[in-house]
Amino acid sequence: MILGVCDWLGSKFSTDPLVFRIIFVVLALAYGTGIGLYLILWIIKAISK
Repeated sequence: MILGVCDWLGSKFSTDPLVFRIIFVVLALAYGTGIGLYLILWIIKAISK
C-alpha cells in the first residue's frame, strides 16, 4: 500500500505481502478497523528502525 507496512510484515513473517494487503482491505471494508490497525503498525515500524 502506501507506507510499506505490508512489505514490512511480509518480511517479518516470511510471507507474501499480498496476504497482508488482502487482510487490511477486508478489515477496512467489513469493520473499519483495518485503517487504524495499519496506522498503528506504521508507527511501530517507524519506531523500530
